[in-house]
Amino acid sequence: MRFVRRHLRVTDEYHGDRITIVQQGRLWATPMLLTIIAIGFVDLIFAVDSIPAIYGLTEEAYIVFTANAFALMGLRQLFFLIGGLLQRLVYLAQGLAVILAFIGVKLLIHALHKNELPFINGGEPITVIPEIPIWLSLLFIAGTIAVATVASLVKTRGDRRTAELISVDDTPAESRERPPLH
Repeated sequence: MRFVRRHLRVTDEYHGDRITIVQQGRLWATPMLLTIIAIGFVDLIFAVDSIPAIYGLTEEAYIVFTANAFALMGLRQLFFLIGGLLQRLVYLAQGLAVILAFIGVKLLIHALHKNELPFINGGEPITVIPEIPIWLSLLFIAGTIAVATVASLVKTRGDRRTAELISVDDTPAESRERPPLH
């Protein structure tokens, strides 16, 4: 953001939901503009970052482009949804790591099947390892997300019960007794 502040006059305070304001006869950007730029940049990075994952499923350029376009349109809404769920989905990072490793292996196998590099097997394709079909890839991804979600929900539910039991046990014994009848 320093780069943006070097080239734009930016106020120090927010001015409601305004992106620009006029002060002393000059146009100033507000921190809201910097926020919008940052969110758009993160959207773009996530879309570009997902291209290898999409190529792990298909080589159709139209599907890759469409998936990225839809990802850009829906990603901002997912930020808010996932932001609230991250407290409960404690194993999401591990699940995503497993999925990315799977897609990396799938792309490597695919590259070996289409090998044109002269220093690997003389430039001939390596077909010893079978290709992973799309249906198996989708099943693996859905299964991994399901396992990570269920494991996370079971763990956080257990953590909540433990926290509730501890909070009940911390109360003094006399306050847990029945109140006197008047």
